[in-house]
Order: sequence, then structure tokens, then C-alpha cells
Amino acid sequence: MSAPVGPFEDARPAPDCLAELVAPVAEAVRARHREDPSAAREIVYVETDPAVADTAAFVEHYGQGLLEVSANCVVVAAKRGGETTLAACLVPSAARADVNGVVRRHLGARKVSFAPMATAVELTGMEYGGITPLGLPAGWPLLVDAAVGDMPYVLVGSGRRRGKLIAPGALFARLPGAELIAGLAVPA
Repeated sequence: MSAPVGPFEDARPAPDCLAELVAPVAEAVRARHREDPSAAREIVYVETDPAVADTAAFVEHYGQGLLEVSANCVVVAAKRGGETTLAACLVPSAARADVNGVVRRHLGARKVSFAPMATAVELTGMEYGGITPLGLPAGWPLLVDAAVGDMPYVLVGSGRRRGKLIAPGALFARLPGAELIAGLAVPA
């Protein structure tokens, strides 16, 4: 199989390589496969070098054109009173989440910041630098920039620093807890 985007030589439908994924991501792919096998097979796993997992190093190594089809998933902590709510934001890699504006207002928080790395890793069961919207903890809001939902294909983390997932942008808008939000991303 060839990857729908990028120069990746090792591309396989994600349901065929569950062993390459962390447990919560593998379970999300399994669940999607049970619901709609053909849609699950649209999720493609590509093997990548973990040493270049961060966006800038990744596009330098695999090609600048990938920046336009990549999205980053970041975990944020929204605070109001004594309560903290965790959420994830999926934005194009060439932009950043408007954490102190759109995200804060949407979550009804007094303050929003990026969740500490240890918290994000522990609660998602994913590796830092590979967090993906597939397999996030139940009940977490997933704020998806509308531009991501409109992309034909989106390259995101796989839950590990090794490997990426490629899926239609519309798939991310249909994930549990997902909300499409115009203007979630602002220029980096």
C-alpha cells in the first residue's frame, strides 16, 4: 500500500498493525474497525524515525510539503475555581492553538495552559511527541480546528514517537468528544 501523503515506504492500514500502536490507540482503531471496517482501513500507519518525531525535524527529514498536511495534538489544562479539566486540541502543525483566547473561552476556564508533560503522558498512555487524538481518555473534550476537518488527509502522531497515522480530516471531527471550532488555530 502507498501512503496517501508523503514519501513513506512502509504504509499499512492501522487495523493491520495494532502491535505497533500503544494500547489506547490500538483500542480506538479496533473500536472504529468494529463500527465501520472500511473507515478504519482509511487510517494508515507509516513507520517513521523516532529521532525526528518533532514537527520541525520531521518536515526537514521527510519533506517540507508535509507541514501543510500535518496536525499536532496538544493536551491542555483548563482551570476554573479549584477544578481542572483536561482537553486536547488538534491544530495544523504550521499554526498553534489559541490557548488563552478561543480554548479558554470554549472551555469556560479562567486560565488554560499546556498540561505538564508527565500528566499528559500518564493520562493518555501515549509518548510525549506522539500524542494523537485517537484513543484519548473518555470524557476529554477534543477541540479540532475546522481547517483540520477540511483536509483530505492529515498526518498525526501514532501515540508513540515512532510512526505516524494518516487519516481523512473528517474522521477527526467524528471522534468521541470532538468539536469542530473555527479559529482554534492561530499563526505560529
